[in-house]
Amino acid sequence: MRYKDIAMVFRQITHDDLGCASYLVGDEDAGIAAVVDPRLDIAEYLRLARYVGVSIEHILETHNHADHVSGHGRLAAATGATIHVHRQAAPDYAHEPIDDGWELELGAVVVRALHTPGHRPEHTAFALIDTARGAEPWAVLTGDTLFVGDVARPDLAVDKEDGARDIFHSLHDRLLSLSDEVEVWPGHLGGSLCGGPGMDLKVASTIGYERAHNELLRIADEEEFVARAISGLPPQPPNFKAIVALNRGALVRDTIDAHPLTPRQVEQHQRDGALVVDVRTDLQFDDAHIPGAVSITALRAGFGSKLAWIARHDQPVVIVGRDDAEAARAVQLAAAVGITNVAGILDGGMTSWREERRGTDRVARMTVPELHERWSAQGIQILDVRDAAEWDAGHVPGSVFTPYHDITAIPDGIDPAAPVAVVCGSGQRSAVGASLLQRHGARDVVHVVDGGVPRWEREGWPVERGGR
Repeated sequence: MRYKDIAMVFRQITHDDLGCASYLVGDEDAGIAAVVDPRLDIAEYLRLARYVGVSIEHILETHNHADHVSGHGRLAAATGATIHVHRQAAPDYAHEPIDDGWELELGAVVVRALHTPGHRPEHTAFALIDTARGAEPWAVLTGDTLFVGDVARPDLAVDKEDGARDIFHSLHDRLLSLSDEVEVWPGHLGGSLCGGPGMDLKVASTIGYERAHNELLRIADEEEFVARAISGLPPQPPNFKAIVALNRGALVRDTIDAHPLTPRQVEQHQRDGALVVDVRTDLQFDDAHIPGAVSITALRAGFGSKLAWIARHDQPVVIVGRDDAEAARAVQLAAAVGITNVAGILDGGMTSWREERRGTDRVARMTVPELHERWSAQGIQILDVRDAAEWDAGHVPGSVFTPYHDITAIPDGIDPAAPVAVVCGSGQRSAVGASLLQRHGARDVVHVVDGGVPRWEREGWPVERGGR
């Protein structure tokens, strides 16, 4: 919307699968714009730039990302834009290094760099100033330092305690020195691996609101903040170092081709060691799937993150979808987390597999009330595949604990010849866990759907706490 002679361009573009946010910032009258933290799929930036009539001449990175592959290479190739990143990032690609206080003029819009180390040493936030309206920042792109309701994790680049101390000072000395009315536009939304459980799905906030309501920001003592920030950190994603290396290295310009494979070719790739990933809904997978396949639906957020936990970089991946379009989309989501060793997709989806009358497996389903009835009456093995903090907070008595991403064999305490129900917090991770358990030889696997342990506890049924 345009008021008086103000022609500022500001758009947030999200990558919903990974919970990432990027930004197009510029001046419509001047016809110039910058993209901050571009995702790998650059089509939306090009479309928006054409729509508002600006030329993308600059690409700004808040840091070397650890959770997703940047689109800066593709965007620079498409537009000729200059890439700017803090000099401590030390990338191998051509760029203009920036320092704290550096400013970029985009017509009447000024972007000012605020060095905010902690999540990574090079991390930089960007304050936005619309000189047509005033000399003070009206917004800050906080990247991976401050989120809505949470702060960044400190353990993906340096010692976690050192990272937490840097984040404390970046927050209190830099970001919280801004006026309360300054808008906060973060680099991630809820569900990202770069933050904690307090991260909200809301797309923006203000400095004042976060100061008042963000629990970690209310901690004024540095030692207390450090202790809180490093307590209960989730496991580090297994491929984050590889993603950082990709983002620091030669620019990634190419797209990933989704080669069509016949059912016979899929079988051959599987015999040669490829991981077959079924991206349909978990219920479709339960009803019928290729033997040995893993269920990770691409129709809900978190596909890329789950795949990155399970797929080895030296292991080819075959994608199976409901149809070719669904599989091709999953290939691009995989590329966004650095999974590019894709052997191909099953041409025609599971329909082609079934048309050739090839064998399938299935996974039984059970609701939480049905699980309680079976547990109470005759007993059943239960495998809890949530994270450690969730397990400690409460679990079904007698259940076995192994996070889904750690299932590399039949877990200790599970009899593969007896029925085993796989449970999580909602039914999504349990789908992945059940497929992995079946892949490793369990004969009678049950996928617990429509809820999980939280629903069990809400019903007032027994739970145990701690015990790892």
